[in-house]
Amino acid sequence: MTLEQLHIFVAVAEREHLTRAAEAIGLTPSAVSSAIKNLEGFYGVALFNRVGRRIELTETGRLFLDEAKATLARARAAELTLAELGGMQRGDLNVYASQTIASYWLPPFLMKFHDQYPGIEIHLTIGNTKTVSDAVRGGAADIGFIEGDIDEPALAKREVAEDALVIVVGPKHPWADGRPLTAQALVTQTNWILREAGSGTRSEFESALRELGVDPTRLKTALVLPSNEAIITAVESGSGATAVSQFAVSSLIAQGRLARAGFHIPPRKFMVLRHKERKQTQSSLALEKLCIAND
Repeated sequence: MTLEQLHIFVAVAEREHLTRAAEAIGLTPSAVSSAIKNLEGFYGVALFNRVGRRIELTETGRLFLDEAKATLARARAAELTLAELGGMQRGDLNVYASQTIASYWLPPFLMKFHDQYPGIEIHLTIGNTKTVSDAVRGGAADIGFIEGDIDEPALAKREVAEDALVIVVGPKHPWADGRPLTAQALVTQTNWILREAGSGTRSEFESALRELGVDPTRLKTALVLPSNEAIITAVESGSGATAVSQFAVSSLIAQGRLARAGFHIPPRKFMVLRHKERKQTQSSLALEKLCIAND
């Protein structure tokens, strides 16, 4: 059994699809299929059921998946240990970050990190707050960055920056004149275009509304979209409003393509996440130090 076979097995098991697994790990579907067949044949087990054009894990496959992941994690930990003993001359850093942070706040710190440690390859994965916290808890991420706070006992959290959520509208919207708005106006005077449930922007906006005595379920939600860019484009061209990070819209407001509505939302925090029990890699600690130094 080789680490490559384990890597291929995990990729297929997580996707339950040979072609998508092959694309994800940069191999041909035939190579992936051959590796799985060799593994099954050598040990005389069936790891997958072939159901028509689909595949699914057998009970044996499900039990083996945890062991395969644990073995790959230990192999990666050993590799990182050697890389760090070499003075961080080589290695990998897996970073997960929520969309606003990854798109607007984090890139300058990643560039500083690269300048200091050019031999460390950075792998950035963008997701919502839940995706990031799950990755840190499960070990897929060496370090994570989220908007707002979470209740996750296994994770250590630390503030690295502060952000302001702002309500923005298109230049032809009635709120574009900056008139002071009441909480009641938010639920009666416009349609809303919001991020998906699970995003830090959405959860922080709803939390802020509750603190101000506004029930977020009363908002007239016209669209739910999966990215800041999508909601900004929709607001810019339509009649709705949204709440979004100041980092995402400051230049568009300056250009007159969006206008800030006259309603104040308390600032929120950007947080760095680490697992409390896992040994932190030197590269993840170095990135965190860069971000904290800016605070």
